Amino acid sequence: MRKFRSSYALASLLVLGLVVWLVLGDFQRFQPAPPEAESSGQVSSPRVEITPLTSTLFIPQQLIQGQLTADREVTLRANVGGFVVEKPVDQGSPVEAGDTLLVLDNDALPERLQQARDELSLAQAEYSGAQNLRQRQLISQPELLRLQASLSASAAQVAQLEKQLADSRPQAPFSGTLDRVQVELGDLVQPGEEWGRLVDDSRLTGAAWVSQQQVGDLSVGLPVTARLLNGAHLEGELSFISRRADESTRTFYVEATLDNPLQLPMAGGSAELTITLPPRSVHRLSPALLSLDHENQLTIKHINADNEVVQTPVELVSATIESAYVSGLPDQVRLITLGAGLVNPGEVVDPVTVDAASEAH
Repeated sequence: MRKFRSSYALASLLVLGLVVWLVLGDFQRFQPAPPEAESSGQVSSPRVEITPLTSTLFIPQQLIQGQLTADREVTLRANVGGFVVEKPVDQGSPVEAGDTLLVLDNDALPERLQQARDELSLAQAEYSGAQNLRQRQLISQPELLRLQASLSASAAQVAQLEKQLADSRPQAPFSGTLDRVQVELGDLVQPGEEWGRLVDDSRLTGAAWVSQQQVGDLSVGLPVTARLLNGAHLEGELSFISRRADESTRTFYVEATLDNPLQLPMAGGSAELTITLPPRSVHRLSPALLSLDHENQLTIKHINADNEVVQTPVELVSATIESAYVSGLPDQVRLITLGAGLVNPGEVVDPVTVDAASEAH
């Protein structure tokens, strides 16, 4: 019984000692303040891979689909009626401005015109003599006015017959090609009837529509190259940019004037227009390095001279599957090519160039 009591007392002492040790801990090493962190325990800067880049000049281009029209084209219509008595120019022949293109029967217009001119000369002589008589008070003022009215009527008759004669012999308003003649000798042409078409395709107009994003980079005078479906190329320049977008498509109408020295028959066809924009300073990089900030602006992460991360907004000038051309970065930049997603702007990093990283691996 005594042995049992002594064992119980010993166990109780051991338990009591263990509780005291757990509560007080190691009293000898207890300090009122936490120990200072040792230098060996400091967190190192995150490591990123960088690539030094230098800006280069890039000539951006815009490719748009357009329609070609002749620089000048007019539908020829008869101003007077009559039978076709002569076709001085064959269909498809070149003409000069002022050449007679068609002759209609004139119902003796030359003779009638000559008679009207003679009557006009007589009226002028009578009016001139009447003016002298009026100065000497030998004729009345109403008689002088009657002769003046007769002179005006004769002049109007001559002008009318001259116009009728000219309308019966229509002339080319400009140099070009008589592209179509729709009448034959002996056909009766009515006033207002279409009988032919005159085309000047020494220059062509390329008409197209561009988007709202594209039109801001365009200006009149930019070089344009048109690639035709047969592989031929025409050179020219941008000559017109609409000031207002189409309401249905929100696109802007543009025109390019193209030289056609060989007068290739391309009016009315389609072509691919390449507009060459002014050169820009850009950086060429992988599209995978582009990211969006909280304002959905394209940005690039790079580091400054103090190895701090900088996130700079950029403008996408051009892009392919392999490369993106952006502007807005400094001429000399250290681009973060690996680890950009793990660091934030303003954070100090440990940069490793691409070549050094490759040697480490």
